[in-house]
Amino acid sequence: MTPPPLSRRGMLAGAAAASLGAASFAPGAAQAAAKDSGKPQTKSGEGKTVVFRNVRPFGQQEAVDLTVIDGRITDQEAPKGAKIVDGGGRIALPSLVDAHIHPDKTTWGGDWLTRKPANGIADYCAQDVEVFKNEPRPVGERAYGLMAHAVTRGTRAMRAHADVAPAYGLAGVEGVAEAGERLSDALDLEIVAFPQHGVIRTPGTDKLLEEAAKSGIVDFIGGIDPISFDNAMDEQLDLIFNLADKYGIGVDIHLHDRDDKGTKVMDGIIKRTRALSLRGKVNVSHAFCVPKLPAGELDKMAATLADLDISLTTVSPSAELVLPIATLKKAGVRVGLGSDGVRDSWSPFGNADMFHRTHIYGWVTDVRMDDELAACYDAGAHGGSDVLGLDRADLKPGAPADFVLLRGQNVQQVVIDMPQRDMVVHGGQVVARNGELV
Repeated sequence: MTPPPLSRRGMLAGAAAASLGAASFAPGAAQAAAKDSGKPQTKSGEGKTVVFRNVRPFGQQEAVDLTVIDGRITDQEAPKGAKIVDGGGRIALPSLVDAHIHPDKTTWGGDWLTRKPANGIADYCAQDVEVFKNEPRPVGERAYGLMAHAVTRGTRAMRAHADVAPAYGLAGVEGVAEAGERLSDALDLEIVAFPQHGVIRTPGTDKLLEEAAKSGIVDFIGGIDPISFDNAMDEQLDLIFNLADKYGIGVDIHLHDRDDKGTKVMDGIIKRTRALSLRGKVNVSHAFCVPKLPAGELDKMAATLADLDISLTTVSPSAELVLPIATLKKAGVRVGLGSDGVRDSWSPFGNADMFHRTHIYGWVTDVRMDDELAACYDAGAHGGSDVLGLDRADLKPGAPADFVLLRGQNVQQVVIDMPQRDMVVHGGQVVARNGELV
């Protein structure tokens, strides 16, 4: 997670999972396995035909019918007797993807948490442990409450970072996986085993990361500031990249350094991605050093990231730290948008509402033109799906039927006003209405 700026904003254990039955607690890994085996990915809507009548894709003037067969939008004529859902002239927009969130830490839905002063990541970590020990609700229950809320606000998928440390064991990843299983018909989930307390500076974390990797629960091995926090760049990067290579999963590293330490870590990530042939399986979260690069160096970095298909994620924390998404996308880099921590010990802010995050992205980048506002929504909808390797829910024939229906005029107005999501559709089935799970 990223420490919140002093001025504002919200950022943001147990036995081995093998005994729990890894397959039932690994929705992200299971989907990847289905892809690799050539088997179709199942959704709640498969085998069913639903017609969403009287809707306006992207706010177009003329209302149309969206026909869904087997969980995907089609231009085929619906068979007689198909289920009809009246859209009431509402706008249809692609559901959004939260490419970076920490649901294991949340106090969402519980009593108010009075936070204490903190000076750096180590202090925040200590306060995380206090919350974990004192919260009466287990991780799975807290994570489920937050993730279900995200679904009702139009989130179709998320990449969840769950802390792995001796203080928790694998309770974080197990709890998030449990919540994901409960929401499997409404939400696609990837899980990162995230060493928030450090990989090298906290003895025992390396063994827990390997335990998580071999369990089948997680889709990615995480890392955090190999130089400035862990003080062991080569040792940390070698460990997590070798685990990813050994167990056939990906890497997702938190990188907060804004100076040459950040670019040095980026170079180390690039080097190992190339050496281990992990193209398309590595992501850098936050990457605060990237927006600090001069134009020429940024172009060179973007070209290298695109060549190795290393993706990036941002939570748009401020004007100076948000990634230059337009520049990176133009170079071919996949860039996702996320909500980070929500109501945790790090900060009281956050709401897991990706509509709100697209609004924040527009706010911090000071956009005002229609195409710029539309690009904010695109970052929340398609940027995240690109990072997670999901088909874009662009409302075209063949696209997954993951969309929201709401009252409004157009995409631009929705980014600004963030109206209620009257209906949330996942895999062609209505999973939420008026802010509540169906």
